[in-house]
Amino acid sequence: MKIYQHFRPEEQHLIDQILDWKDQVERTHVSVLTDFLDPREQIVFQSVIGQDEEFRLSFDGGYDEAERKRAILAPFYVETSQKDFQMTALRGTYPAKFVTLSHRDVLGSMMSLGIHRKKLGDLTIAEGEFQIICDESLAPYFQMNLTQIKKSRVSLEEVKLEHVVAPSQNWEVKESTVSSVRLDVVMKEIYRMSRQQAQKMIEKEAVKVNHQVIQQPAYQLEAGDLLSVRTKGRSKMLEVLGTTKKDKQRIKTALLK
Repeated sequence: MKIYQHFRPEEQHLIDQILDWKDQVERTHVSVLTDFLDPREQIVFQSVIGQDEEFRLSFDGGYDEAERKRAILAPFYVETSQKDFQMTALRGTYPAKFVTLSHRDVLGSMMSLGIHRKKLGDLTIAEGEFQIICDESLAPYFQMNLTQIKKSRVSLEEVKLEHVVAPSQNWEVKESTVSSVRLDVVMKEIYRMSRQQAQKMIEKEAVKVNHQVIQQPAYQLEAGDLLSVRTKGRSKMLEVLGTTKKDKQRIKTALLK
């Protein structure tokens, strides 16, 4: 299909799923609710549906700034509200005086209960507490079974979405020109390192794109990609703005300060 040529080969499965959802909504006139999607998956979804006036595509992750969001694909005449996304927030507390919990600690403990990452939205950590958005059907399961992380007891309570505290994040946004959108080239620009340093970090499996370890320096980045570089922090490829007269790429990126 011609549509595949506009996306990465590894995104073909997602595209097929989106086309199946589109066909299902068209046949049954019943809305489809997805699991949580990362920013790149959201962009792919929007691109595949395009400006088709027969459908209404909505996203919600519990709060406006959420990265991971669920999608609802509905007939154009169907209105959706936040409750239709079937999410809830859980707030956990732990004795910060005796233990320090990281994002990896909490997420790892939740997934060790047999829960797939796609059932979980954004996770934020603060001193003495953490907050996660999840499929509402899983809340009772987590409250019953997630009682300990790193040998420290934790307790979970359900929180209404309107009471969710959005994390305070400072993203430094900038536009720049690069020779290509290769991973190593963009890392050089964002993190102010040499291309050789970027390549070494990629080869050492210290770089993730959309939560997946990438080991190819020539990996081509796209709008919506999330980067995570060990010891250097997180960044985003916001947009590929176009090509210059000298055949270089203009990009917009953001670095979490």
